[in-house]
Amino acid sequence: MERKKKRSEVQVIPMNPGSRETPSPLIYLNNAATSWPKPPGVLEEVARCLQLPLCETGRTTGTGSVDYPTAAREALAAFFHAGPHQNFIFTQNATDSLNLLVHGFAKKAGAPFHTITTELEHNSVLRPLSALEQDGAIRLSVVPFRDNMVGLAEIKQAICPETRLVVMTHGSNVLGSVQDIRPIAEYLKANDIFLIVDGAQTSGHIPVDLSDIPVGAFVFTGHKALFGIPGTGGFFIPDPEAIAITRQGGTGTDSRTLTHPCGMPERFEAGTPNYPGIASLCGGIGFIVSTGLDELERKNRDLTRFFIRELKNVPGVTIYNENPGLPVVSFNIAGIDNQDAGFILARAYNVITRTGLHCAPLVHERIDGGKGCIRASFSYFTTRDECLVAADAIREVAESADPQVRPD
Repeated sequence: MERKKKRSEVQVIPMNPGSRETPSPLIYLNNAATSWPKPPGVLEEVARCLQLPLCETGRTTGTGSVDYPTAAREALAAFFHAGPHQNFIFTQNATDSLNLLVHGFAKKAGAPFHTITTELEHNSVLRPLSALEQDGAIRLSVVPFRDNMVGLAEIKQAICPETRLVVMTHGSNVLGSVQDIRPIAEYLKANDIFLIVDGAQTSGHIPVDLSDIPVGAFVFTGHKALFGIPGTGGFFIPDPEAIAITRQGGTGTDSRTLTHPCGMPERFEAGTPNYPGIASLCGGIGFIVSTGLDELERKNRDLTRFFIRELKNVPGVTIYNENPGLPVVSFNIAGIDNQDAGFILARAYNVITRTGLHCAPLVHERIDGGKGCIRASFSYFTTRDECLVAADAIREVAESADPQVRPD
C-alpha cells in the first residue's frame, strides 16, 4: 500500500548508506514517552512566551504581559475539576513530582511507617520508595497485579496498622490498563492513609475528575498526552500540610525571612519557573478542550483496536494486553530480541517505537520474564494508514526473524 506523506519530512539514515532508495516518512509510535507532533497552538504559545517579558508577581514590576503560571493553574483546575488553582504545583516532570511528594511525606511523618505500591509502577515510583526503604524510613509492600489491574481488594490485603502511604499508577505505561482509583481513594481516605496517584499516562487521555476522587495528591506530566513540551509537570494536592517542604529558595514573596514560605504555591516552588514549558501546557490544554477530550479518546481507542486486530493476524507476535484502556500496545516477536526488532523497525522502516523495560521492571518480570518488549503508543495525530504501515513492517520483521511463522 502506498502511504501518503503527511505531517513530516523527517527521515532516518538508510541501513545501506549507498542505497539510492528514498527513506519512508517517519511513523512515530512512541507517544507514551513523549507526544509528537505538538499541536500548532502549543508551539505558537511557546514562541509567544519567549517573545514577551517575564511577568510574575514578586519578580517584576512590568505589566501588560501574560502571567503564564496563573493561567496554566487555572486551566489545569478547570480541566481536572479541582481547586483551588493555587494547589496545582509545577515541577520538572512526573518523576520530579513523585520524588518531592514521596520524600516530603516521609519527612513529615518522621518515624518509619509502612508503604504500599504495586507491580505496575514506573521507576519514578519504585526508586524513591526503594531509597526510603534502604534508609530505613519505610517498610515497603509491593502488591501484585491480576488481569493487568490492581484493585481495592489487592490493596486491602496489604494494609496493616502501620500503613500510612499508598503510591500507585493510574495507568500502566506497559499494559495500558487503567486502575479504578476512586474506590481505592475513598477507602484509604476513610482509613487515614495518604494516596499519591501517578497520572502521567492518563492525564489528557481519559477524563479525570478530581472533585470526585479524594486523592492525597495527583501527579501529571506535561509532555505526554497534555501535548506540552518536555521539562514540565506537576501535581495537585488538596492538603499541602501533609507534605513537608523539601526545597527552599527564592519565591518573590516574604523575602525578608530566611525560612521558606508555607503558603501556596510557594510552599513547593522555588526559583524561576519553566515559563516556556508552562506556556506549552496552556496551549496543550487549550487544544484538548477545543478538540474535545471525548473525540481524542474515541480516535485513540479506534486506532488502538485497529492496530491490535492487525497484529493478531501476524504469526509469532505476542500481545500482552489485547484490551488496553490507553493507546498503548506492548508485544514481542518470536525469534528476535525486542531491542533488535525495534532497531530494524526504525532503521529499515522508519517506524519509531519503544523497546526494553520501559522503566517498569516489575511488570516485565511478570509478563515476559524480564526480557522487555516492544511498545507502540499513539496520539490524536497518529493516522490509521500509519498504523497499517507499521503493522505490515512488523509482519515482515516477524517473517524474517522466524521462517516457521511465514505463510505458505
